[in-house]
Amino acid sequence: MSAEFQPASKRRKIIVLSFLLGIVPVGLLFFKLFDNHYTTLPYYGQHEVNAPGDTTYFQVPPFSFTDQDGQIITNETVKDKILVVDFIFTSCKSICPKMTKRLSGLQINLPLSDKAYKDVLFLSHTVDPEHDTPKVLKEYARENQADTARWKFLTGDAATIYRQGNLGYLLSALVDSASAEQFVHSPNFVLVDKRRHIRGVYDGTTSQGVNDLVQDIKLLIGEERRRVREANP
Repeated sequence: MSAEFQPASKRRKIIVLSFLLGIVPVGLLFFKLFDNHYTTLPYYGQHEVNAPGDTTYFQVPPFSFTDQDGQIITNETVKDKILVVDFIFTSCKSICPKMTKRLSGLQINLPLSDKAYKDVLFLSHTVDPEHDTPKVLKEYARENQADTARWKFLTGDAATIYRQGNLGYLLSALVDSASAEQFVHSPNFVLVDKRRHIRGVYDGTTSQGVNDLVQDIKLLIGEERRRVREANP
């Protein structure tokens, strides 16, 4: 029995070893592909490929608006911040209350007590600047329990706001006399990275849209950290 058993045992060892040698590289390749697919967010807007590995991506253009406290907020003010951006107006009775409620919930899901979220900033732009003065926006922020240290409500020149919405954040924002509320704006939230690239668009009226946004913010935070490590090995 011993003579018959040992060759069979040896064959089993060879089969097991071959299986392990085959599955480990495949597994590593799978996790490499999985990592690349799920930890790098897409870039929105037009981009130009200059050379292999060298692409110029669309950037949100510079801006200057006034917040609820009368302070000027510019692209330099929010430099090195991850932005969550939307467009609303305080007298809106349709989608704006839902959007604002969702952003208010984000303050809980992304607490400042966790240092990972210290660079996440919310920017809500009014599409009705004639009515939504800084004073009105400040009251709106209070009613919605907004932490204005990290959530800015912005107003300014109407044409500039609409241009920034349509061409800067790729969201609809305009006056529409045919609309019951006189204004049309996107229900979406936009996620912007620290280099002013748009990295995600989400339905701001649904829990699923906000859940997706939260997950992508976490991915983007990880991506930003890797970028810093690679730049400063």
